[in-house]
Amino acid sequence: MITPEELAGVTWHISTKSANGGGQCVEAGPLADGSGRVAVRHSRRRDAEVIVYTRAEWQAFLGGVKDGEFDFPVS
Repeated sequence: MITPEELAGVTWHISTKSANGGGQCVEAGPLADGSGRVAVRHSRRRDAEVIVYTRAEWQAFLGGVKDGEFDFPVS
């Protein structure tokens, strides 16, 4: 479980590819504790649940994105 104190040090990032300036996308940012963990949240529901990924999980996800593993049709 992530604490509010741990989230307080997160610098959130929104993709520049977001069509509406961050209104309906995800935000991600590294935890400030030096663990390499990355927090992810919905940009419209900033007070809602946050998912935290380990460094290895985040790197695996980014690798899959770069390799096109998530290039599926979205309607």
